[in-house]
Amino acid sequence: MTDCPYFNVSSTDTTGVVFTLVSTGINATISGVIANVVVEQLYINSGDSIIDATYVFPMSTNAAIYGMEMDVNDRTIVAEIRRREEAQIIFDNADSLGLTASLLEQERPNVFQMSLANVNPGDSLRVRMVYTELLVPKNGVYQFVFPNIVGPRFTTNGEPWVYQTYLDSLPLSETDLNINLKINAGMPVTAECISHPATFDNQGNSTQTSIATHPGDDFIVNYTLDKNEIETGLLLYEAEDENFFLSIIQPAQPDIPFDSPEREYIFIMDVSGSMSGPPIDVSKELIINLLNDLNSDDKFNIVFFAGGSSVLAPNSLAVTSTNIDMAIEMIDNLGAGGGTRLLPALQRALDMDGTEGYSRTFVILTDGHVVVEKEAFDLIRENLNEANFFSFGIGTSVNRYIIEGIAYVGEGEAFVVTDQVDANEMAATFKEYIERPVLTNIEAIFDGIEVYDVEPLTTPDVFAERPIIIYGKYHTPAEGNITIQGDYADGVVSSSLDFSDYAANADENVALKYLWARKRIKLMSDYGIASNESDTISIEEEITQLGLKYSLITEFTSFIAVDSNVVFSTNGSENEGEGGTVSDSDGLRISTDSKRELIKVMGTIIDSENLLRLKIEDLNTFKIEDLTIQITSISGYTFTYHDLNQTATEGIITIPLGSLPSGVYFVSLLSKSEILDTEKFVINF
Repeated sequence: MTDCPYFNVSSTDTTGVVFTLVSTGINATISGVIANVVVEQLYINSGDSIIDATYVFPMSTNAAIYGMEMDVNDRTIVAEIRRREEAQIIFDNADSLGLTASLLEQERPNVFQMSLANVNPGDSLRVRMVYTELLVPKNGVYQFVFPNIVGPRFTTNGEPWVYQTYLDSLPLSETDLNINLKINAGMPVTAECISHPATFDNQGNSTQTSIATHPGDDFIVNYTLDKNEIETGLLLYEAEDENFFLSIIQPAQPDIPFDSPEREYIFIMDVSGSMSGPPIDVSKELIINLLNDLNSDDKFNIVFFAGGSSVLAPNSLAVTSTNIDMAIEMIDNLGAGGGTRLLPALQRALDMDGTEGYSRTFVILTDGHVVVEKEAFDLIRENLNEANFFSFGIGTSVNRYIIEGIAYVGEGEAFVVTDQVDANEMAATFKEYIERPVLTNIEAIFDGIEVYDVEPLTTPDVFAERPIIIYGKYHTPAEGNITIQGDYADGVVSSSLDFSDYAANADENVALKYLWARKRIKLMSDYGIASNESDTISIEEEITQLGLKYSLITEFTSFIAVDSNVVFSTNGSENEGEGGTVSDSDGLRISTDSKRELIKVMGTIIDSENLLRLKIEDLNTFKIEDLTIQITSISGYTFTYHDLNQTATEGIITIPLGSLPSGVYFVSLLSKSEILDTEKFVINF
């Protein structure tokens, strides 16, 4: 189980560790249907030891994180996106050299880990991340969610991020969480925060709110537009080499008579330890409401799971008052405890014989605090011919990644139930969904415009009243149209949009490139849906290339920021990573513990000429034509300077560094057979 919310703090001197996350600030602006969010974490080392720390925290499952900066006191370092293993090497090298560094990694699409190295006593560290997200309404209601904490995860495979401990650090429940939210809707808007006390300041077509609290329940705001309208249309972004579009279309679904088929419901109910307290009470209320809403010609059964699983009955039961009462009595006597073995429970439910002639529906009720998300998606995808899958996330800090993913791959709908009032409302909404016609065989048809890289390739059936979202790229000019059509009851419904109607201001919607890339990554990485089965590269490499090209964090790309100023240890000696090594791009290992002391760097590089001056001891004892100078950055970039004759004067060699940026580098003196000496130097403009 995770022991969140805490830091994992380490130091060579454990007696003087006082390190805290003082505050997290959230500044979110929603423009139309796109949210842009800046997250700022403030850390302070108020102890007397240099420390390293890791901190696991949540984000939205749909967040496209495209930027990070680190402020060390009054210095700002812009993070770079790198391959995950490369970023880790840079971080480890910086750590060994005494450099302050931050590393942001994705553990799950909604779980991230921040690693910090060499935070000096008295230092403040601000880390800012920026992400964008598309908000898709359901039944006319838009929802913005900012998760606060990572709930406990049940695991048997020992993933390091799951195990969080702390050493003399502050629990997050005692830190500050400050949230500022502004909604610019372009039309009258009504907003309500359903998770925290909050007052909205309405100003025409916009509204805003601010709260000061502590991490705990997810921050959730629902808002509606005038007359419950849904913002439909096209968003376009024309860049130098690519043009992106995002279509938001909700085909009209007429109110027509519909005979719901006879259904067999298999409820899969989580009764593990993480559900103890309010979550299990909410789950009981929900499932009782669901049972009481069943039609008399339906059938049902219940699988209860924790460390093991049990069933209500060997075979599905008829919906009678006696059977409902028996189920409710069993539910009322339930307690929560044990592990969360979701996969065996899903498999057991799938192995149960179905009732011939009945449409089968699986309903999963859980907080989702597991680490087997992808395994669950695979199992459901392999059994789509068996049933639709609906998911109910129970509680105020649910794992939305698995809740939303189950519904997506299972071609159902996802619900989040935070309290008993929600339990009543969501049960009624579920019954409404399940007894209305489903929009099926949905396709996007393009006419008069050349498009490519369209996502998703196929759109799952739609139960709720929500728009169909299509992302893609197009070749100019922005002419032609897109039509979304699907089968509904006994007919076909469709809606169309013309690209030319939305061509104005096509240079302003820069978020579209991040949203398109995040959508493609999500389908491949989160749900295992290949974007192109004819691709010659692996899904991992395709995700990596998308992350690098669009500066997005993924499971294979990370953000790394390194401060070039060396941290000093408490005894006053400079920590230069003695005995450490760095690797260049060819795998050559450069030792930093040379005792020969042949090279002396003549100061920090601060002048505009960008020249490195080296004092070489006993230069006349070498054949200068046999010597070369190699420059290596901490990220592994190297170049070699061969012609030393032209620059050697009285034992001093001058090396032009060209356009090398500010940072920490290593200079090595090489003979034909060995590395003679290595020293560190800093470029600081």
